[in-house]
Amino acid sequence: MDKENLILDAERERRLAAARRIVVKVGTSTVTAAEGQFSPQRVGPIVRSIANLVKSGRQVVLVSSGAIGLGRGWLGLHPSRLHDMVTKQACAAVGQSLLMDAYKSLFSGWSLKIAQVLLTEEDFSNWRRYSNLRRTMEKLLGFGIVPIVNQNDTVSTAEIETIGGHGRAAAFSDNDRLAALVMSGLEADALVLVTNVEGLLRKGPPGASTHSQSSKSTDLIPLVGEITPDLKAVAAGPSSNGRGGMATKLEAAEIAMDCGGIAVIVNGQKESVLDQIFAGQRIGTAFLSSKRIRGKRRWIVHAAGVRGRVVVDGGAQQAILKGKASLLTSGIVRVEGHFAPMDVVSILDHDGREFARGIANYASAQAQEEVAGKRVHSVKERGVAASRILVRRDNIVLLRHSQ
Repeated sequence: MDKENLILDAERERRLAAARRIVVKVGTSTVTAAEGQFSPQRVGPIVRSIANLVKSGRQVVLVSSGAIGLGRGWLGLHPSRLHDMVTKQACAAVGQSLLMDAYKSLFSGWSLKIAQVLLTEEDFSNWRRYSNLRRTMEKLLGFGIVPIVNQNDTVSTAEIETIGGHGRAAAFSDNDRLAALVMSGLEADALVLVTNVEGLLRKGPPGASTHSQSSKSTDLIPLVGEITPDLKAVAAGPSSNGRGGMATKLEAAEIAMDCGGIAVIVNGQKESVLDQIFAGQRIGTAFLSSKRIRGKRRWIVHAAGVRGRVVVDGGAQQAILKGKASLLTSGIVRVEGHFAPMDVVSILDHDGREFARGIANYASAQAQEEVAGKRVHSVKERGVAASRILVRRDNIVLLRHSQ
């Protein structure tokens, strides 16, 4: 092991030992058996480990997939029926109650109470709702309750629609990302993504399965200090039972790294895997970074759904990148899409490459009029300077690849 990895390995052990607030995400392949039934054989040990963590003084949030799969199994539907959106939502409505009943039974065996938290994209894309969510979760954790989080698929289609790569830019498109956003909002220390593979694996020879459970341990990448394009190329698509895959787990890990925390991908089909992680055993793939994006700026980059695009000229781009300037309407070439005041917008260069994001001071219609040279804000209402600023500097975040 080289010097850099030795340093990362020591830091991994330190952060996991020090983690006081933990988010654990379990996927459909862990929660459900082949025919769509809840799998106490796999979930039971995870619940036991969570109970041990709570009793040791740590706080744990559980993000659990499986509602649609459980609903499908209980209704006796063939998997092919899930291509219909309304059927998926109906299965989610049925399966969510089954999921919570199963968790209530398991956690009560350890004298722990649970709370159901169903979320939609708007709970993250709206800053006020995002802040309210944090306060509620803080109170639940303060009561010693284990919040169990899932997307509210019965009313929200953001996650279901985006799988396949053709959805709009949603705040989250799977429970891996949802778990990372919960971690971000709660300023948690660690994110554990429990799946059915050993971790992030190197690609084998052509035709080999990248995530085969029979892969040798030498194929495992144990430590990651930076998520690069080459690393993302290792990732595969969705698993056979779930909606996410290794690509979504890398996105979640990247958010965790931006939180200044640690993320670990582990195989949930191995018993006591959570106990092993927090006992310092080197299993799975750990992601950790020395960099951190703080508070609202992290929300702008990761949690907020992007509502519109603003293309700027070269002078404005350099002023933002180098001069730490606000975005003035004088530097805007055109406005694309529709956004309201306080929505997050993409800031693009003249070639259409996104290099920053920020919170708009006013709506797209007003911005278009400003760009066209029309005065829409009176001096009395906003002042001369304020009427020309679309995005203030303190509400602009440069994206990693632009720095």
